[in-house]
Amino acid sequence: MRFDVLTLFPEMLEAVLGKSIIGKARQNEIVEMVFHNIRDFSKDKTKRVEDYPDGGGLGMVMQCEPIYHCIEYIKSDIRVKPYIIMMSPKGKVLTQEKAKELACFENIAIICGHYEGIDERVNDLFVDEELSIGDFVLTGGEIPAMALIDTVVRLLPGVLKEEGSHSIESFSNGLLEYPQYTRPPEFMGAKVPDILLSGHHKNINEWRKYQSLKQTYEKRPELLEKLKLDKNELEMLKAIKKEHRIEMNIDK
Repeated sequence: MRFDVLTLFPEMLEAVLGKSIIGKARQNEIVEMVFHNIRDFSKDKTKRVEDYPDGGGLGMVMQCEPIYHCIEYIKSDIRVKPYIIMMSPKGKVLTQEKAKELACFENIAIICGHYEGIDERVNDLFVDEELSIGDFVLTGGEIPAMALIDTVVRLLPGVLKEEGSHSIESFSNGLLEYPQYTRPPEFMGAKVPDILLSGHHKNINEWRKYQSLKQTYEKRPELLEKLKLDKNELEMLKAIKKEHRIEMNIDK
């Protein structure tokens, strides 16, 4: 899989995506990443890529032409048109399901905006999909692009040390992950749950499923509305709600 990122700050992406698990995936040639400085594709002598907004207004707007030339360069390099994503607060919010969809592509190009935004014709003419990482404002598209790349790459075969470990993480099955513990068994009076030290794998798995449902019910209950729970999970959820009501009454 290959990612091409169109950015004004390629060094930002290299600093993060050249390290840890993603960096190792690049070293092992599981994924290729090319960070293109959009200014390199400007025809302006000063390498300018922004101009004043038509109709007036504050700030500057990124121009079409440098981005177009960068896209054309990428197409000539890989000899196909990549799936082009623009990171934008106007896009649909990135989810784990969307990450799974994107992991099936061989070539993805991501456009990172700056200033007051990008000339809308870039979106109209070249972009296949707009994506957001949440309803908040950032100074540029690099951080969202890195988040997208990270969540997609870790789904690729051979990236994670333990194959399939991503399937038990938060959002992978629509639920939040169960609590995790490690040694020592007691720290400042707080103990690891006895069941996790019991060695009884069936009971541990049941406990983890229960805790996963509980974490989701208490912290992100809206996620449960989208899920089809089996009979055992519905019984667990019923017990969790009862436990929650008891705790609320005790608090009062």
